[in-house]
This record gives sequence, structure tokens and C-alpha cells, in this order.
Amino acid sequence: MLAVYLPVLETEDDQNRFTYLFEVYKKKVFKVALDILENPVQAEDAAQQTWLRLWCHWEFVKELSTEQLNGYIITCAKNVSIDMLRIERRVVPFPQVWDPPELLFCEDGYKHLASLIRALPERYRQILELKYIEEETNREIARRLKIKVPTVATRISRGKRLLKECLRKEGYLYG
Repeated sequence: MLAVYLPVLETEDDQNRFTYLFEVYKKKVFKVALDILENPVQAEDAAQQTWLRLWCHWEFVKELSTEQLNGYIITCAKNVSIDMLRIERRVVPFPQVWDPPELLFCEDGYKHLASLIRALPERYRQILELKYIEEETNREIARRLKIKVPTVATRISRGKRLLKECLRKEGYLYG
């Protein structure tokens, strides 16, 4: 891993300092990640992400004093690990007993989806059709309908939410 970062650092002093920090802190960074994630594979990923983050912010990191470095590196490892936990929590697994309904990819499914879109209130239906069927940009839709661009974005978001709710009620979406 170290071999990837070193060649890109500009000076030999930077390379030596990064190598030194890596050797001094690699076990501590891994331990912090392992304490938070409780999984050695994920902790290794978090440690690598920590070193990548330090490398990306090298101009800032190299200016820190020795006293500041310890806190900064450990905080970075904690933040990376917590970010990984947050991402993991966002993923909703399907229940083991979930039996998905018939897929929407057949002709009848397409017609059904089109009917759900047509059943939406006009202000959302029209914008979703312009956005996803005619592939217009939000600016083009705003110009065409004589409304503001933020209004277009809001209606797209609300229309998609209504459509998702219809699909969820019919069992096509879970979570």
C-alpha cells in the first residue's frame, strides 16, 4: 500500500515523513478501526482509507506538529470507520422470506408502470415524463412549463417519492 502513495509525493522529505508516519501509526490506526468496526476485514479497509485521506491532505498534514499529528491521525481513523458504519446502516437487507412480485420488465409490467405514472397528480406526472421519457434537463423543463428550476427539482423528487410509495404498496419495493 505504501508503494502506491510514495511516488506521488513531491519531495524525498515528504516521502520519508509519510513512510515514518505510516510505520509509527499503522498499528494504532488499525486498532482504532477494529475497535469501532469489530471486523478485521473492514478495519483493514478503514485503515487504507485513512492513509488515503492523509495522503490526499498531505499539504495540511505535513505542517502539523508532532503533538498535533497523533490526534489528527487517530481522529481521521475514527471518522473513516464511523463513515463506514453509517454507509453500512443505510443498506437495508431484504428479509429472507421476501417473495418479490412478478418483475416489471415484461410488456405487462411496463404498461403497469406507465399506468402508475399516469395516475400521479398532473404536476408530477408531466414533469416525470419530461425528465425520464423525453430526457429533458431541469432547465429545459422549467423553460417549457414556465416555472422555476428549483420547482422542477422539487416536483421530480416528490413525484418519484409518490411513485415509489405506489410500488412499495404493491410489493415491488422493500424498506
